[in-house]
Amino acid sequence: MSPCRRRRKSDEELLAALCVLVVVGLVLVMLGQWVLAHWWVLLVLGFLSLLALAGWIYKGVEQMRSARLRVEGLTYSLGQLDGMHHSAFETAVRDLLARDGSHDALRCGGRGDPGADVKGHDPHGRFWVLQCKHRKKGLDGAAVGTPELQTLNGTGRPVHGGDVVVMVTNGKISQPAREFARQQRLHLVDRRLLEQWARGRRPLWEILPSIPPPRKPPRVR
Repeated sequence: MSPCRRRRKSDEELLAALCVLVVVGLVLVMLGQWVLAHWWVLLVLGFLSLLALAGWIYKGVEQMRSARLRVEGLTYSLGQLDGMHHSAFETAVRDLLARDGSHDALRCGGRGDPGADVKGHDPHGRFWVLQCKHRKKGLDGAAVGTPELQTLNGTGRPVHGGDVVVMVTNGKISQPAREFARQQRLHLVDRRLLEQWARGRRPLWEILPSIPPPRKPPRVR
């Protein structure tokens, strides 16, 4: 491209930019004039925005309050737990942990989960990692065995950083698995303990033996 053409193109681009600036300036002036003439519209819009914000905050607070009320005093029978899908069973365990005072109880189970279905801190600051094994037939179902506990043991502390690592089942646990759990400081909630936890009002950290000491004073609920 020749120097004359480049100069002409540059002048055209500059002229176009100036035109755009002029148009934008005129639009802003007109908008300012309209705002001055219709200031009350801005007040109405601001008021409506505040109402919408207040409604959104109120809805969020009510949702949190409803969630808290759902878990306060929550109980399950063994029949209810047996009839659940395995994902609903995990949710029930999470809700029981929340009922006991875990403010961050979370269901994290699913396909590909690294050996944890529920996690959360108790009011004493200890971090709990729970693996759930649901048996449709309850005690008549397959026993939780050593391989399942080995998986939990391999991730509960190294991967998730759990202070308390727990296997929860509505079925039974084999004797070799119980011995392995004792050796590796894993905690077991079998059908008997599950019923005691789910139907009672005592938190799991008061039911299970040999729980690690608190990390902090209990949080006021």
